[in-house]
Amino acid sequence: MSIVGKTKDILKSRYDLVDLGIRQGLHPIEDGYKILLPVSYYALSPDEKFKLCDFLANLKVPDAFSSNISRCVNVLEKNIDGLKSHDHYVLLQDILPVAIHGLLPKEVCEPIIALGKFFKNLYSKCLTIEDLDILEAEIPIILCKLQMVFHPVFFYIMIHLPIHLAREAKLGGPVQYRDMYSIERYLQKLKSNLRNPGHLEGAITEGYDANEGITFFSHYFKSISTKFNKPARNDDGFESNGLYILQNCEEVSPFIE
Repeated sequence: MSIVGKTKDILKSRYDLVDLGIRQGLHPIEDGYKILLPVSYYALSPDEKFKLCDFLANLKVPDAFSSNISRCVNVLEKNIDGLKSHDHYVLLQDILPVAIHGLLPKEVCEPIIALGKFFKNLYSKCLTIEDLDILEAEIPIILCKLQMVFHPVFFYIMIHLPIHLAREAKLGGPVQYRDMYSIERYLQKLKSNLRNPGHLEGAITEGYDANEGITFFSHYFKSISTKFNKPARNDDGFESNGLYILQNCEEVSPFIE
């Protein structure tokens, strides 16, 4: 998409190709005081960017499949921003294989689609050792094909991480029981008490304390209701429940007397 501030296809990455002596067709061209950068294999033209953004902006998916991706797409500016981590997985596994078909050359489409298929199979509810052996053998080839297309600066440590994921699944079992989505949803629940965006840790702490207080209140009320043979009722309201607890606390008894 060549989004300013996000793309790694910059002048320094092109000079890396010069130092490595590879892909002479993408080396910077010095024309007097100007430096021209040839178009990369995976770069989209303005018309192709518009088609991709328009496709995502009008995309319809089932409920709870992903967030509203169309809100993150600006068709006029040909920009995509504000996606959540789960949205990136949905894009890679299910949407990009359809969206980029016909927009990019075959040598670019194939490894990207294969990478999406790798994660799709890895996130299956049912995994077998035979399937994981196949994934473990395929992923180095997929990454090598990507290295033949994208610039070396793109391949930092996280891009090589998929090589270990199939073996990790053999040791730990299905991925969805070990991923971070449940933790992220819990943190989002705690951040619902956010008042100052500059102090997220304070909002999380307050949310955690409030959740702990509500949990303690419910368990404590249930225990004293059992003790006094009075069934716990939720339709009396918060004030009546609190009054009932206070009237049966040993600490409050001297004041009542």
